[in-house]
Amino acid sequence: MTMKLRRRTILGGIAAAIATGAPRGVAAGALPTPAGKVVLTISGKIGAGNGDGKAAFDREMLEACGLSGFTTTTPWYNGPVRFEGVMLDRLMKEVAASGDAITAFALNDYTTDIPIGDFAKYNVILALKRDGEYMPVKDKGPLFIVYPYDSTPELKHQKFYSRSAWQLNRIVVK
Repeated sequence: MTMKLRRRTILGGIAAAIATGAPRGVAAGALPTPAGKVVLTISGKIGAGNGDGKAAFDREMLEACGLSGFTTTTPWYNGPVRFEGVMLDRLMKEVAASGDAITAFALNDYTTDIPIGDFAKYNVILALKRDGEYMPVKDKGPLFIVYPYDSTPELKHQKFYSRSAWQLNRIVVK
């Protein structure tokens, strides 16, 4: 499928979702099939997917959800860092998540449980870019769950740092 045709398919899904008032991808009960390398798989309590009860996303599909960003300091980098990615509350709507929490799985077998309520409350993103560049696996990529730590003192705590999984590749909605 060409990039232009793929983009039309995705945009058509968005238009249908807006017309029905449903989150994008939910109108037909299915998400588009990834054309590129799958970087994220979401399973568990979801109502929209693209095969076998799962939702697989390539980078283009994630970006089609809309990118947001913020600059914050972290314990892992010196100085402020600009992160860009998909709002996790938006991504949960995309897959019609019906659970209360997720378990995030990283390529290095790290797992962490995160309340879904955090996503909207703190504007948590699934970052694809750091300082304008896609993140390679060797530098916390391809995906990194990031809170805007500088937005409130509450977020500068180990509880939230431990929820910030990098090298993320899988989410299970519970």
